[in-house]
Parts: sequence; structure tokens; C-alpha cells
Amino acid sequence: MKIVKKEEASIRKNSEKTISIEYDTKDNDINIAYVEINGRHPAKGKVLNKISKELIYVVDGMGTLFIENKIVELKKDDVVLIEPNEKYYFEGNLKVIPACYPAWNINQVELIDE
Repeated sequence: MKIVKKEEASIRKNSEKTISIEYDTKDNDINIAYVEINGRHPAKGKVLNKISKELIYVVDGMGTLFIENKIVELKKDDVVLIEPNEKYYFEGNLKVIPACYPAWNINQVELIDE
């Protein structure tokens, strides 16, 4: 068993509009975070994860996911699965919990200017 208390988590300011709390379980297979998006994320362009699937649960708020050629409205208690290499961005005021398999790391993320 592995436990990470909130006080042990790492806070990352992804942008002026996005902050994440990352819970490092030291497990390469899966990880989880808590993310608050207040506006657009990423600030410009799109993002893609080259390796991980991202299962995202909306804890609170409302917003829009722009993914590939689709527009998806999200609200509290919705879940979305983002596959590797799907280009996307969020707009809105959302509190989400992404779980990533395999575990997310910054080196597998690519920002796309589109």
C-alpha cells in the first residue's frame, strides 16, 4: 500500500489560470492529481500526452473540453477518458481529478501551437 497525504503533495502552477496538486505515489503504472482550471488550459494552443491515458473526473464546476474536432460540455460528476496523442484544451471553471495510466510526467506532454 502507498499513501500520500495532502501535505506531502507537490503544488504546480501550470499557468496563471491553472494549478495542480500532484500526489507522487512513486508508482510508474498510475498516478493522480487535483487540478483547478479557471479560464483556459493550456493558455494557448493545445496539449497532448504522448503516452498516458488520462481519466478525468469533474469534482466541481462547468466548462468545455475541445478535443480533436469535438466540443464536449462538462459539469460536476462527469468523466472523460482522453487517449494518448489526442490534442485538447479546456475552457471554464473546473475542479478535476485526472488519473493517468501509465503515470503522468512532464516529459510525455507536448504543447501544440494551433
